[in-house]
Amino acid sequence: MSNKKLVYLVSDLRIPFWDIMWRGIKSRATSLGYAVEVYSAENNAKRELEFTVRVLKDNVSGIIVSPTNSSACETILKFSKQAGIPVVISDIGTDGGEYVSYISSNNHDGAYQIGQILTRKLAGAGWQSGRVGIIAIPQMRENGRARTAGFMQALSEAGIKGADIKQQVTFSYRETYDYSKQMLEKYPDLRAIWLQGSDRYKGALDAIADTGKTEEILLTTFDAEPVFLDLIPQGILIGAAMQQPYLMGEEAVTTMHRHLNGEMVEKEKQLPVLAISKENISEKLPTIRRNVLGIESH
Repeated sequence: MSNKKLVYLVSDLRIPFWDIMWRGIKSRATSLGYAVEVYSAENNAKRELEFTVRVLKDNVSGIIVSPTNSSACETILKFSKQAGIPVVISDIGTDGGEYVSYISSNNHDGAYQIGQILTRKLAGAGWQSGRVGIIAIPQMRENGRARTAGFMQALSEAGIKGADIKQQVTFSYRETYDYSKQMLEKYPDLRAIWLQGSDRYKGALDAIADTGKTEEILLTTFDAEPVFLDLIPQGILIGAAMQQPYLMGEEAVTTMHRHLNGEMVEKEKQLPVLAISKENISEKLPTIRRNVLGIESH
């Protein structure tokens, strides 16, 4: 193939998770001899569509997409099909359309496992009667719905009640801080907050501290930041359900490469989510460093 070029359309490269996935994509694409470019929509579906149109005119070999949401992805797939450009979806998912393969995390299982870690902690502290608040990624996303369902299953099995579920819009520190503070003030029996992302964990920690409840509220997340390697052992964070974005990026490129070479590929590929707590973090450290945080050891 003379024009070996791949493009990564991503919802927002400012979020560490996507930046790590991009690094996995770039690393694998380079090793397989592809030129590769990234277009970050900065969480704007209109900008994402403009990038799509621009990329399709460029006659690239293939597109890897982590869309702003699942309905926007359907539109991207429609245009790509018309242009005859193959697409591999890496996370988020789509509401419909044709694609080569969908690489995802087992969001339901990961959320269920982190929910179980949290409910055991609540039980150990004698806080089973307390409520748990959720700060969610948009529920328009297939992965967001799966996370909520898995986590709620764990709460339900343990007989623990949920409080509010608030959906992120701006993904900012201020939004997470305000949502956390609102829940802390509204529910005197709140005992834990679960963030469906990781990068704004400080907003939640600061809100907990500012309401004087550092010793009374447990915080857990989905995904991970490098600092979590310290915060989890210290007990500042109870745990995190860690997706493996670097590995997902590599898998997306490998799948596209095989498709472009006429090989059969799996239509759906789900990678496990690592449920990490103080108890297992040291054992899982090598995997976390490479596949979760994208730290390649040379």
